[in-house]
Amino acid sequence: MSAEVDGVIVLTLNHPPANALSNALVSELTTTLDTLAGRPDAPAVVLTGAGERFFCAGGDLKEANGYQAESMVERMTAFHALLRALEDFPRPLVCAVNGWCVGGGIEMALFADVVYASAVARFVFPEVNHGMLPAVKGIARVRAVLGDRAARRLLLGGEPVDAFEAQTMGLVDHVDEQGDLLTAAVAYARTAAAKPPAVFAALKRALCADIAGLPAEEQLRVTAADARTIFTDPAARAAREAWND
Repeated sequence: MSAEVDGVIVLTLNHPPANALSNALVSELTTTLDTLAGRPDAPAVVLTGAGERFFCAGGDLKEANGYQAESMVERMTAFHALLRALEDFPRPLVCAVNGWCVGGGIEMALFADVVYASAVARFVFPEVNHGMLPAVKGIARVRAVLGDRAARRLLLGGEPVDAFEAQTMGLVDHVDEQGDLLTAAVAYARTAAAKPPAVFAALKRALCADIAGLPAEEQLRVTAADARTIFTDPAARAAREAWND
């Protein structure tokens, strides 16, 4: 479900009762993000959940019940594509976690640029207790963002943490009261969207590409390509001129 609020697209996970990630929801969200990213005027996006109890309950276990291995591989392939769509989104992407954030919900949040959470939000990876596995791309992101010890605690422990502890761990950037959550997330997204889009997109690509691990020649190639883009982009030029005035 999507709506425009002050120029920001709010995507709401709406799959009662817990906003679990069904195959249809994963496909719809991936398609929506890819479509928005392909627009010349690609907007900022806020991702949140319907209701006040759940942001996302992770994978839809009822739907997956009885799956054979190959069916689960297809399901995880689709979820990997969703994580790629989140990672590659060129404009500001903000997550507003309004309740329980479980498994795949955490993986999605960690691919956002900024995570806002309600004071009542809770975060947990229960897969180790339920005979399931997160996506390897999601596991890698958990470790990259939170560090090895926190990643081990969440993934191997399978116990929940509250919003304030999640903020201390680096999973959450801002904690707000439930009634203020969406307003705060939209305000941030709108402010970020006012920055030169080409510069914002180039910075996101560099952050996601793990440029520190690239050979020096590849780092130079990326730098040169981005410099050509930025120094011919009208919005970036206007920002430079305003700075120099």
